[in-house]
Amino acid sequence: MKILFLDQSGKLGGAELSLTDVAKPYRETCLVCLFADGTFRELLEQNHIPVQVLATEPINVSKESGILDSLGSIRSIVSLIVKVTTLARNYELIYANTQKALVIGAFASFLSRRPLVYHLRDILSPDHFSSTNRRVAVTLANRFASLVITNSQATQAAFVEAGGRRELTHVVYNGFEPENYNIPDTDAHEIRQTLGLEGQFVIGHFSRLSPWKGQHILLESVAQCPKDITVILVGDALFGEEDYVKELHQTVTELGLKERVHFLGFRSDIVPLMKACNLIAHTSTAPEPFGRVIIEAMLCERPVVGTAAGGVIELIEPGKTGWLFPPGNSQKLAQIIMSCYQQPEQADAIAHHAKIQATQRFNLKTVNQQIAQLLSTIFRT
Repeated sequence: MKILFLDQSGKLGGAELSLTDVAKPYRETCLVCLFADGTFRELLEQNHIPVQVLATEPINVSKESGILDSLGSIRSIVSLIVKVTTLARNYELIYANTQKALVIGAFASFLSRRPLVYHLRDILSPDHFSSTNRRVAVTLANRFASLVITNSQATQAAFVEAGGRRELTHVVYNGFEPENYNIPDTDAHEIRQTLGLEGQFVIGHFSRLSPWKGQHILLESVAQCPKDITVILVGDALFGEEDYVKELHQTVTELGLKERVHFLGFRSDIVPLMKACNLIAHTSTAPEPFGRVIIEAMLCERPVVGTAAGGVIELIEPGKTGWLFPPGNSQKLAQIIMSCYQQPEQADAIAHHAKIQATQRFNLKTVNQQIAQLLSTIFRT
């Protein structure tokens, strides 16, 4: 099948990593079009997936944008629609991976008469999107999409609640290659030595540094715990959120955690870093569409705790594959941390069970088969 994939970002995020996995089976015949250049293009090229950067200037529309902001980017949008429409005529299907990609893909689908698939990886709620952007996404998907793939039941429910047509939607969880998470324990040991973490109970947080990702919640929790409990924060600000990073450093100082919190920035050695942890924490204060880091932690056979909201509830079975705590509740999170700290054998047993479950439920091979079957139905109707 010849597919024209569209993504708005040149930067690497969960949506982009997942699109790379979806595109791999089609790399001989597909093309991934990006609306910005960056490390995402490099990753696609490393995986021998054809990629082309279309935009020369950014589309200045954010998740919080209103109608006036959107109108200000008309020139960029029209230029992209023309380019994508021309390219689409050489492909059988347009596959939009992000909201801006949906906007361009919807009009290109109409003009090129090619079917459109929208892979929705965001929760369309006021926590994440302005009312204008929610209306735009739902209206275009309802009118032009032949299929809306959602990455969780929570994402599907939010789409329908915003006015989306349920009959268009199918839930397909993100897929992973379990073998990529099987590395020697020596690699993790070297990480702990290099970072000076020997003898510490290490909690890892893997996410961009952003207020809604809730790193401050983890810091508040650790301040309530023994001094040999240490935190590594892997990630950095992405979308103009540098002020939050400053606030985190200030919080570390105020809570007396300077020797216990390590800001590592963006790293490529995620698996060894996860393996070096005693616990992985997911602390988003708003509902997460999926929670990629949770499955990665499970595949690394590391205990994981996540906020009880959004798609995370679908990933963790409390007491069996991990733990859940109410969003923003640092006291409850501290209690879970202490339980893992005091009962390491129980935590390891839960992590082992979680790895078995995750390997079965989120195997990339199975997920890509599900997507292929859904795409084939478009041409049978």
